[in-house]
This record gives sequence, structure tokens and C-alpha cells, in this order.
Amino acid sequence: MDEIRATTVLPAQREPLTLLTSDGLRLVGELATPEDRPPVATLVCLHPLPTHGGMMDSHVLRKAAWRLPALAGLAVLRFNTRGTTSAAGTSEGHFDGGNAEGLDLLAALDTVAARGLPRAWLLGWSFGTEVALCHGLDPRVVGAILLSPPLRRASDADLDRWAADGRPLVALVPELDDYLRPDAAREHFARVPQAQVVGVEGAKHLWVGEPYVRRVLDEVVAVVVGPQAVPLPHTWHGPMQRHDDLRGPT
Repeated sequence: MDEIRATTVLPAQREPLTLLTSDGLRLVGELATPEDRPPVATLVCLHPLPTHGGMMDSHVLRKAAWRLPALAGLAVLRFNTRGTTSAAGTSEGHFDGGNAEGLDLLAALDTVAARGLPRAWLLGWSFGTEVALCHGLDPRVVGAILLSPPLRRASDADLDRWAADGRPLVALVPELDDYLRPDAAREHFARVPQAQVVGVEGAKHLWVGEPYVRRVLDEVVAVVVGPQAVPLPHTWHGPMQRHDDLRGPT
């Protein structure tokens, strides 16, 4: 039995994808699904700000794809929004500040529907939370989990739309975040009755450090699968890989 570390890649079916947007762009993506069972739910990952290094390989999203198909039975769809580059390649188009990126999210949800994947949850991080809040109230979405929401692009009107809709909204807010800390987040999200704000002691905006990654993944699985599915194991009995070609967290 081996310890699950930052570089651990657990078994899954992993498939490179090309997502097609309604305005004619081709986006680079990857779908990871459980190797031995149908997925119980789907995470659609929305990465941090690409102009500051955010991409589908940003470390929390990458580790979700590496671990959660095996540990929690989840399908994990990651993709580069327009104009974003990762090791998998560069998506066509240009960064649009969170506006046309709504079409990128719709392309991802089209893929979820075409593949017959169940129960799509949005998992946004930083800039990705803005895309989720502004564009995520699609009928195919169950709810959204927000990591380090800065609430810079998303407005009170966007929050009010979520409030009126009633779908679940969970915000994981680092105690030491650079943009929005837990008390301020609770004030903003108070206008969304169903929203839950979870302050994470000691964490920072980038969730650097394995203890914080584990906390995030536990919180995500508790919401999407249920509290009975956590805590996730820290060891794995069976085949695994180590991924040595790592970039720093973004």
C-alpha cells in the first residue's frame, strides 16, 4: 500500500478531447473517468486566470483528475478556455475576460451531454468561479463549487440569479486569501440563501501544500457524492504512476 502524494496518478480512463464552441473555436481538453465502473457524477473544471498562468493543469484541478475517478467514482472534465495553453496544447481564440468564456463552458456541457455523463457539477477556481457564477446556470448543471472566489467580475446581479434559481452553491474560501477572505465572502454570499461559505484555516489563494489539496478534494467529494464518501484515503493499494513533469501551482 503506497501513500498518495502530490505526483501520484491513480488509474482511470483518460481521453484527450477537442471541445467545439458555438463561435467556431476548438478547445483542448481531457476527460478522466473511472476505470472499473460508471461515474456517479461529473466535475466540469474551470481554471484560474490564464493571463496569470491558470490552465487546465493548474495543480488542484490536475490532482482532482488524477485521483477522483479512482477514489470517488467521479468523471473529471478539464479544458483550456479560449487562448489558454497547457502541456496538452493551446485552445483557439483569445482571452475575453470571462465573457466569451461562457461559450467555452457551454461547449464543455455539450460534451458532458453527448457522452451521457451524469450530474454535472461546476468546479471553478479563482477566475473559473467568475465564469461559473456568470454563465453556469445551465439546465444541465446541478450546482457549483467555488475555490477562492474573488468576486471581481461576478456581480450582485449574478449572485441574485443564483439565489432565485436555488441550485447549490458552495464556496471554499482560504483564511489568508489575497482577494476575498471568509468574513467578507459570507457578507457577499448572504444574498444567496442556499450558499455555503467554508473558511479554510491557514490556506491561501493558490491552495499550495498537500494538506490543503486534500481538504479541497474532501470538500468537493462531500458535496458531490455525499459525506459518507470522505475523508478520501491517503494510501492506494494497486497500480499507480508518478508524474515527474510538474509545473508549479497556478
